[in-house]
Amino acid sequence: MSNDYIRQMTERVVSYMDLPADERRKKRKEHKTKKQQTGVNRWFGVLPQAIRISFKKDQ
Repeated sequence: MSNDYIRQMTERVVSYMDLPADERRKKRKEHKTKKQQTGVNRWFGVLPQAIRISFKKDQ
């Protein structure tokens, strides 16, 4: 079990290090923006998102 975990983590680290620096920065920025978008759901639940979607459909 632990060998599988170590192998998986090693593969992730190696694949991350193989990416050029620009792509790594881009990937981090995308992850940050995605994380910020879900912040409202984390604090207030799905209700604000449902209201926002319903307003967008009406427009």
